[in-house]
Amino acid sequence: MTIKNLPKASFRVSKIALGGALLIGLGAATMVYAKDKPLKTVDKVELDRYLGVWYEVARKPLSFQNKCDRNVTATYTLNENGNVNVDNKCVMKDGTLTQSLGEAYIQNSPFNTKLKVSFLPSAIRWLPFGRGDYWILKIDEDYQTVLVGEPDRKYMWVLSRTNQPNEKVVKEYLDYAKSVGYDLGDVINTKQTTE
Repeated sequence: MTIKNLPKASFRVSKIALGGALLIGLGAATMVYAKDKPLKTVDKVELDRYLGVWYEVARKPLSFQNKCDRNVTATYTLNENGNVNVDNKCVMKDGTLTQSLGEAYIQNSPFNTKLKVSFLPSAIRWLPFGRGDYWILKIDEDYQTVLVGEPDRKYMWVLSRTNQPNEKVVKEYLDYAKSVGYDLGDVINTKQTTE
């Protein structure tokens, strides 16, 4: 049976299916294209405004965060070396609070948009290995919401100054992450409680 012999309803369904397949293909091609482009950071971050407590809202899966169940926070403070102290905390499934202390090294001062973070013991943090990229990809002018990632697009976090941010704002940041090549199929929405 040729296409012109098909009933009109079948032909319409075929056109809809073909259109849907084309849209899915275009979406996947756009994501692949975005992923092939170099990842851009924001132009500049005022470090003193960035410091303080951030609540994790969403993230890509990370092996070292598998133990975290809820109430994930990151607190940044400046140390005497001009580097940034990193104090990550979360509550595990059994209700235990866990903490990871690290240090972030600014890679592109005075822009402050690319950092390397180490959670090695403080006595050996000076070693150049064991450091992960921490790039600031999107931040609002009031420093209330931020998208952080790394150039290979394996890891990503959406952080907020509040533990219950506006869902539209979170969606905006996740949509932006997708537009620059992040696969959001495995994104974890972090549970934040008021306990």
